[in-house]
Amino acid sequence: MKSAEQFTFTAIGFLKSCYPEKFGVPRQPGLVKKAYSELKIRADLQPEISLQGLAGYSHVWLQFIFHLNTSQRFHAKVHPPRLEGETMGLFATRTPHRPNPIGLSLVELVEVKKDTLFFAGADLVEGTPILDVKPYLPHIESVANARNGWLGAVQKDDIEVSFTEKSLIQLQNWMTQSGRFELKEVITEVLKQDPRPTIYKGYETGESPYRNKHAFRLYDGDIHFEFLSATNAEVFDIRF
Repeated sequence: MKSAEQFTFTAIGFLKSCYPEKFGVPRQPGLVKKAYSELKIRADLQPEISLQGLAGYSHVWLQFIFHLNTSQRFHAKVHPPRLEGETMGLFATRTPHRPNPIGLSLVELVEVKKDTLFFAGADLVEGTPILDVKPYLPHIESVANARNGWLGAVQKDDIEVSFTEKSLIQLQNWMTQSGRFELKEVITEVLKQDPRPTIYKGYETGESPYRNKHAFRLYDGDIHFEFLSATNAEVFDIRF
């Protein structure tokens, strides 16, 4: 007989995301509003019945597994990217490295079509196992005067994103071929969040082993960029 402290879950489906890899995935939902994804519900869950009524909601909660979490040890304190090397208690953060690798994201529900849900603004990588979908209830779950914890004291500088002439031509070709005309907006919003690991920040000028050019994958393309300063990112090559 299993202990009451042990549970087993089976995914209701696996997310098809515009982010094939972890690097570049926004750290919170809703930051990249036109990052589209979709979820096909398992046939044995009778989606033609179980999804009835869901289309009337504008947003839903996704409960999921951090399936790419490779952490094997529990750490009571973690290093949130916004704290630039400082530590914070695990449960005061949204870190994926948790005692149980379960996440929660609020996403926009764009469409319900037969057995498939279409989302915008998800912060999840391709293949994420989804445990549950629940409607967001604004009259209950929206708290106007909620406190923002330690994040309220963290200053976030606005990042300007530019494209070289070469990358703009590549981007236009990619959008024309794929039909995804939101790509420039998605790339810009991803870079405005500065996806670089903390160790690479602060070395934007001068000679340093950490002043490297970076790339993240979006759909079937590679976006190559560098930070010219702490608040200025430039896309210089797009390969698809």
